[in-house]
Amino acid sequence: MTASAFPNMLKPLDLGFTQLKNRVVMGSMHTGLEDRFFNYGKLAAYFAERARGGTGLVITGGISPNRRGWLLPLAGSLNHYPDVVNHRRVTSAVHAEGGKILMQILHAGRYGYHPFIVSASDRKSPIAMFKPRAMKESEILSTIRDFGRCARLAKLAGYDGVEIMGSEGYLLNQFICNRTNNRTDKWGGSVENRMRLPVEIVKQVRKAAGQDFIICYRLSLLDLVEGGNSWQEIVTIAKALEAAGINILNTGIGWHEARIPTIVTSVPRAAFRQVTANIKKELKIPVMASNRINTPEVCEDIIASGDADLISMARPLLADSEFVNKAAAGKPEEINTCIACNQGCLDMTFSGKRSTCLVNPRACYETELVYVKTSQPKKIAVVGGGMAGLTCATVAAERGHDVTLFEASDDVGGQFTMAMNVPGKEEFQETIRYYRHLLKKTGVKVQLNKAVSEAELRNAGFDEVIVATGVKPRVPKIPGIDHPKVLSYPDVLKHGRKVGHRVAVIGAGGIGIDVSEFLLAEHSPQPVDHWMDEWGVDINSADPGGLRAPKREQPLRQVYLLQRSAGKKMGQGPGKTTGWVHRLALQHHQVKMLGGVEYVKIDDLGLHIRVDGQDQILDVDNIILCAGQESVRELLPVDSEGKISDKRYHVIGGAKLAGELDAKRAIKEGAELGARL
Repeated sequence: MTASAFPNMLKPLDLGFTQLKNRVVMGSMHTGLEDRFFNYGKLAAYFAERARGGTGLVITGGISPNRRGWLLPLAGSLNHYPDVVNHRRVTSAVHAEGGKILMQILHAGRYGYHPFIVSASDRKSPIAMFKPRAMKESEILSTIRDFGRCARLAKLAGYDGVEIMGSEGYLLNQFICNRTNNRTDKWGGSVENRMRLPVEIVKQVRKAAGQDFIICYRLSLLDLVEGGNSWQEIVTIAKALEAAGINILNTGIGWHEARIPTIVTSVPRAAFRQVTANIKKELKIPVMASNRINTPEVCEDIIASGDADLISMARPLLADSEFVNKAAAGKPEEINTCIACNQGCLDMTFSGKRSTCLVNPRACYETELVYVKTSQPKKIAVVGGGMAGLTCATVAAERGHDVTLFEASDDVGGQFTMAMNVPGKEEFQETIRYYRHLLKKTGVKVQLNKAVSEAELRNAGFDEVIVATGVKPRVPKIPGIDHPKVLSYPDVLKHGRKVGHRVAVIGAGGIGIDVSEFLLAEHSPQPVDHWMDEWGVDINSADPGGLRAPKREQPLRQVYLLQRSAGKKMGQGPGKTTGWVHRLALQHHQVKMLGGVEYVKIDDLGLHIRVDGQDQILDVDNIILCAGQESVRELLPVDSEGKISDKRYHVIGGAKLAGELDAKRAIKEGAELGARL
């Protein structure tokens, strides 16, 4: 099968974004909907909305070819004829919108969360619960047949092809790397032996599904783990897969157990495009780029430069299902850009929950969170221009309500206006940009620098009042807390107060981590090469795994990161799958992290603390308070029991619950309230 079998995917490039439909692929992302048959209607709606939004080709989350390959117990699979019925619901929905769809076949190998896991060898993964059993040759041969059967059933279910998952440290990746393949038979040893399993699987899939069927293979081009493949081995494997019959090579970067970030927001946009360009020079089939590609401009630049033929994006199409149509219409400013926070998607996936998106709570909830035009327009006040207020205001206005947004400061965005100043979180400004545009598009009347009073709200005759006034920093009760050395986190992140060279940060939650990283980094965009140096990535993979010695720069400041709790990891809370990245970054900058701290007092000598019964004085220039937040609720009319006494009033976001700041919850609450008013 040649590229001419699907020419609609490879039309000439148009620099006005009009051909992105033929270049953008929705990459595979596990949502949790795949794992239960009763959710396939929701899965169909999810993919159909992306196809309707202009995405020409979508790829499902991982579907197992057999029980041993489950990612989770009873995970989504396609190995019996009755399974075809549910899958046809998905393919029919996508085809009805003019799109194409591939089903990803994923064998988890030693990454499975169940006791039946198998791998090339019996080496346990550092991130898995169970130790795998080394596969017998008979099991290897049956697995090859299982992949073929799965592909045949996928074709029967209406899929246009399959993607074979051979990246990110799953089973096929485990076979091709010395790190996890210690076999001495024909399935281990030389690269020719280690790649035998994926090559035989591709041949079997082609035989089972026929020539008129797309086979995409996701190959790890950079393993980023010790014992990974060298570049020459990767080229050898890619060419063998091409010869075996694949039509598209998709790019995989890093294993899940790698200690180098590959998709979090601090990774530069399109950081790994060069490795895709390198493999493209070696092959004749189309090559797909992936990882941290989230804007039409970046997509076009990669294609125009010849670095790739196709672009794989998963999270950006969670964030905005209309990404391609908006770009093609010349309206990229309307795109709700993925900020690579992982809080709504991967955090949920790895917690065994349904995925969604922090900036788009409708993702994976398309049939449940529906914005219907109102037949009874209301006059609505939204007080507070943070994430909760912005979402509620724009959803309500989109539905036809007359909405006025009051914001006490000179701009909208709330806590995001501070987060976007943290190096590595610059993407957060894209969300603010999106909402600024949406406010205009939906006709919300915005009053900035307006601290509206309860009397004004009452006299204006609003039918509904939404209190989204957010939070204020909590001030801990420490003797000397009013000392000139003490600053709040808004003083630092928003107001630009000068900070000395020796700093103590009180509170090691998400904000404490952000402030620490802010204090330790240069506040100017760093080139990709600088990021590669810092993390020790060899983009050319001269050494196995693409690793090299990292280059650590001297920290700009000496920072102490302190928390009261003993034994609790720093940076807990929202961002479960990204916390390790921040902790490693702080270690790289020699941050001293102390738990179990008792704060004694603050004076001219610095911060007096007690740890394990021992008194210490931290000789610091400044103490920065990141010790939590308190809800701002003064506008709420309440009765003697503290309950809201006026049914017209609603409270959402931080004003409802401060806790650890959670933008996902705030946006979801705003969307749900805006949808039902």
